[in-house]
Amino acid sequence: QGKTGTGKEQLARALHTSLGEQRPFVALNCAALPESLIEAELFGYGEGAFTGARKGGYSGRLVQANGGTLMLDEIGDMPLALQARLLRVLQERVVAPLGDHREVPIDCRVIAASHRDLQILVTAGDFREDLYYRLHGISLSMPPFRDREDRLALIDHLLSIEAGDNETLVVSDEALELLDSYSWPGNIRQLRNVLRTLVGLSED
Repeated sequence: QGKTGTGKEQLARALHTSLGEQRPFVALNCAALPESLIEAELFGYGEGAFTGARKGGYSGRLVQANGGTLMLDEIGDMPLALQARLLRVLQERVVAPLGDHREVPIDCRVIAASHRDLQILVTAGDFREDLYYRLHGISLSMPPFRDREDRLALIDHLLSIEAGDNETLVVSDEALELLDSYSWPGNIRQLRNVLRTLVGLSED
Protein backbone atom coordinates (compact mmCIF):
# COMPACT_ATOMS: atom_id res chain seq x y z
CA GLN A 1 0.00 0.00 0.00
CA GLY A 2 1.13 3.54 -0.62
CA LYS A 3 0.19 6.87 -2.10
CA THR A 4 0.22 7.40 -5.85
CA GLY A 5 3.72 7.72 -7.26
CA THR A 6 5.57 6.00 -4.41
CA GLY A 7 6.85 3.19 -6.65
CA LYS A 8 4.49 0.29 -5.91
CA GLU A 9 4.85 -1.24 -9.38
CA GLN A 10 8.64 -0.85 -9.26
CA LEU A 11 8.67 -2.74 -5.96
CA ALA A 12 6.46 -5.45 -7.45
CA ARG A 13 8.85 -5.82 -10.40
CA ALA A 14 11.81 -5.99 -8.03
CA LEU A 15 10.13 -8.73 -6.01
CA HIS A 16 9.44 -10.60 -9.23
CA THR A 17 12.98 -10.38 -10.62
CA SER A 18 14.71 -10.97 -7.27
CA LEU A 19 13.75 -14.63 -7.51
CA GLY A 20 15.91 -14.96 -10.59
CA GLU A 21 13.01 -16.06 -12.73
CA GLN A 22 12.73 -15.42 -16.45
CA ARG A 23 8.97 -15.66 -16.17
CA PRO A 24 6.17 -13.29 -17.19
CA PHE A 25 5.36 -10.17 -15.19
CA VAL A 26 1.87 -8.95 -16.05
CA ALA A 27 0.27 -5.80 -14.61
CA LEU A 28 -3.34 -4.61 -14.70
CA ASN A 29 -4.51 -1.22 -13.40
CA CYS A 30 -7.99 -1.85 -12.03
CA ALA A 31 -8.77 1.89 -11.89
CA ALA A 32 -7.89 2.59 -15.53
CA LEU A 33 -10.57 0.47 -17.19
CA PRO A 34 -14.39 0.39 -16.99
CA GLU A 35 -15.95 -2.62 -15.26
CA SER A 36 -16.80 -4.49 -18.47
CA LEU A 37 -13.25 -4.18 -19.80
CA ILE A 38 -11.58 -5.15 -16.53
CA GLU A 39 -13.46 -8.46 -16.58
CA ALA A 40 -12.44 -9.20 -20.18
CA GLU A 41 -8.83 -8.10 -19.60
CA LEU A 42 -8.43 -10.12 -16.42
CA PHE A 43 -10.28 -13.34 -17.23
CA GLY A 44 -10.10 -13.31 -21.03
CA TYR A 45 -12.87 -14.32 -23.42
CA GLY A 46 -13.70 -16.82 -26.11
CA GLU A 47 -14.23 -16.05 -29.79
CA GLY A 48 -17.55 -14.30 -30.38
CA ALA A 49 -18.13 -13.73 -26.65
CA PHE A 50 -19.38 -10.21 -27.38
CA THR A 51 -19.53 -7.64 -30.16
CA GLY A 52 -16.03 -6.47 -31.01
CA ALA A 53 -14.30 -9.49 -29.49
CA ARG A 54 -11.03 -10.50 -31.11
CA LYS A 55 -11.06 -13.34 -33.57
CA GLY A 56 -9.82 -16.39 -31.72
CA GLY A 57 -10.61 -14.82 -28.36
CA TYR A 58 -8.23 -13.37 -25.76
CA SER A 59 -6.35 -15.27 -23.07
CA GLY A 60 -6.61 -12.61 -20.34
CA ARG A 61 -4.04 -11.34 -17.86
CA LEU A 62 -4.42 -14.23 -15.42
CA VAL A 63 -3.50 -16.80 -18.09
CA GLN A 64 -0.75 -14.55 -19.46
CA ALA A 65 0.81 -14.43 -15.98
CA ASN A 66 0.75 -18.22 -15.60
CA GLY A 67 4.03 -19.37 -14.09
CA GLY A 68 4.99 -15.79 -13.21
CA THR A 69 3.60 -12.77 -11.39
CA LEU A 70 0.33 -10.87 -11.79
CA MET A 71 0.22 -7.36 -10.34
CA LEU A 72 -3.26 -5.97 -9.70
CA ASP A 73 -2.71 -2.23 -9.29
CA GLU A 74 -5.38 -0.18 -7.49
CA ILE A 75 -7.17 -3.35 -6.40
CA GLY A 76 -9.36 -1.19 -4.15
CA ASP A 77 -11.12 0.14 -7.25
CA MET A 78 -12.14 -3.30 -8.52
CA PRO A 79 -15.95 -3.67 -8.64
CA LEU A 80 -17.45 -5.99 -6.02
CA ALA A 81 -18.84 -8.43 -8.59
CA LEU A 82 -15.39 -8.95 -10.05
CA GLN A 83 -13.89 -9.32 -6.59
CA ALA A 84 -16.10 -12.36 -6.03
CA ARG A 85 -14.97 -13.93 -9.30
CA LEU A 86 -11.32 -13.16 -8.62
CA LEU A 87 -11.59 -14.80 -5.20
CA ARG A 88 -12.94 -17.97 -6.79
CA VAL A 89 -10.11 -18.03 -9.34
CA LEU A 90 -7.47 -17.58 -6.63
CA GLN A 91 -9.00 -20.36 -4.55
CA GLU A 92 -9.64 -22.85 -7.35
CA ARG A 93 -6.58 -21.91 -9.46
CA VAL A 94 -8.60 -22.18 -12.65
CA VAL A 95 -10.05 -19.42 -14.84
CA ALA A 96 -13.00 -19.69 -17.22
CA PRO A 97 -12.83 -17.05 -20.00
CA LEU A 98 -16.01 -15.14 -20.80
CA GLY A 99 -18.20 -16.97 -23.30
CA ASP A 100 -16.04 -20.08 -23.07
CA HIS A 101 -16.84 -23.29 -21.20
CA ARG A 102 -13.17 -24.27 -20.83
CA GLU A 103 -11.45 -24.00 -17.48
CA VAL A 104 -7.78 -23.07 -17.77
CA PRO A 105 -5.50 -24.04 -14.86
CA ILE A 106 -3.24 -21.24 -13.65
CA ASP A 107 -0.41 -20.92 -11.15
CA CYS A 108 0.89 -17.40 -10.63
CA ARG A 109 2.04 -15.14 -7.81
CA VAL A 110 -0.37 -12.27 -7.16
CA ILE A 111 0.79 -8.88 -5.90
CA ALA A 112 -2.01 -6.40 -5.20
CA ALA A 113 -1.44 -2.67 -4.72
CA SER A 114 -3.63 0.23 -3.66
CA HIS A 115 -3.35 3.85 -2.59
CA ARG A 116 -6.52 3.34 -0.54
CA ASP A 117 -6.75 1.69 2.90
CA LEU A 118 -8.34 -1.68 2.13
CA GLN A 119 -9.34 -2.30 5.76
CA ILE A 120 -11.42 0.89 5.69
CA LEU A 121 -12.99 -0.25 2.42
CA VAL A 122 -13.82 -3.62 3.98
CA THR A 123 -15.50 -1.92 6.96
CA ALA A 124 -17.49 0.29 4.60
CA GLY A 125 -18.61 -2.74 2.57
CA ASP A 126 -16.77 -1.60 -0.56
CA PHE A 127 -14.24 -4.44 -0.58
CA ARG A 128 -14.87 -8.11 0.11
CA GLU A 129 -13.49 -9.22 3.45
CA ASP A 130 -12.81 -12.77 2.21
CA LEU A 131 -10.79 -11.46 -0.76
CA TYR A 132 -8.90 -9.08 1.53
CA TYR A 133 -7.73 -11.96 3.73
CA ARG A 134 -7.01 -14.14 0.69
CA LEU A 135 -4.66 -11.46 -0.68
CA HIS A 136 -3.27 -10.30 2.65
CA GLY A 137 -0.33 -12.65 3.10
CA ILE A 138 2.40 -10.05 3.51
CA SER A 139 1.62 -6.33 3.52
CA LEU A 140 4.20 -3.68 2.70
CA SER A 141 3.71 0.05 3.17
CA MET A 142 5.41 2.39 0.71
CA PRO A 143 6.21 5.72 2.41
CA PRO A 144 5.78 9.03 0.61
CA PHE A 145 9.07 10.31 -0.82
CA ARG A 146 9.35 13.13 1.73
CA ASP A 147 9.42 10.56 4.56
CA ARG A 148 12.17 8.38 3.07
CA GLU A 149 15.67 8.44 4.56
CA ASP A 150 17.37 7.72 1.24
CA ARG A 151 16.09 10.81 -0.61
CA LEU A 152 19.51 12.10 -1.72
CA ALA A 153 20.65 8.64 -2.85
CA LEU A 154 17.45 8.18 -4.86
CA ILE A 155 17.75 11.67 -6.39
CA ASP A 156 21.31 10.84 -7.43
CA HIS A 157 20.26 7.47 -8.87
CA LEU A 158 17.31 8.86 -10.86
CA LEU A 159 19.38 11.80 -12.07
CA SER A 160 22.03 9.44 -13.46
CA ILE A 161 19.30 7.56 -15.32
CA GLU A 162 17.81 10.74 -16.79
CA ALA A 163 21.24 12.18 -17.65
CA GLY A 164 22.16 9.07 -19.63
CA ASP A 165 25.59 9.52 -21.23
CA ASN A 166 25.93 13.11 -20.02
CA GLU A 167 28.61 12.41 -17.41
CA THR A 168 29.51 16.10 -17.14
CA LEU A 169 26.17 17.02 -15.54
CA VAL A 170 26.77 18.54 -12.12
CA VAL A 171 24.14 19.51 -9.55
CA SER A 172 24.99 22.26 -7.12
CA ASP A 173 24.66 21.75 -3.36
CA GLU A 174 22.00 24.46 -3.29
CA ALA A 175 19.93 22.66 -5.94
CA LEU A 176 20.28 19.34 -4.12
CA GLU A 177 19.12 20.96 -0.90
CA LEU A 178 16.06 22.35 -2.64
CA LEU A 179 15.25 18.96 -4.17
CA ASP A 180 15.74 17.23 -0.82
CA SER A 181 13.64 19.65 1.22
CA TYR A 182 10.65 19.92 -1.15
CA SER A 183 7.47 18.11 -0.02
CA TRP A 184 6.91 16.22 -3.34
CA PRO A 185 3.12 15.72 -3.25
CA GLY A 186 3.44 13.64 -6.44
CA ASN A 187 6.16 11.50 -4.84
CA ILE A 188 8.79 9.70 -6.97
CA ARG A 189 6.77 10.09 -10.17
CA GLN A 190 6.83 13.88 -9.77
CA LEU A 191 10.52 13.85 -8.79
CA ARG A 192 11.52 11.90 -11.88
CA ASN A 193 9.55 14.22 -14.15
CA VAL A 194 11.23 17.28 -12.60
CA LEU A 195 14.68 15.70 -12.98
CA ARG A 196 13.95 14.87 -16.61
CA THR A 197 12.96 18.51 -17.20
CA LEU A 198 16.08 19.82 -15.45
CA VAL A 199 18.32 17.59 -17.54
CA GLY A 200 16.60 18.82 -20.70
CA LEU A 201 17.04 22.46 -19.74
CA SER A 202 20.61 22.19 -18.46
CA GLU A 203 23.44 23.88 -20.29
CA ASP A 204 26.87 22.40 -21.03
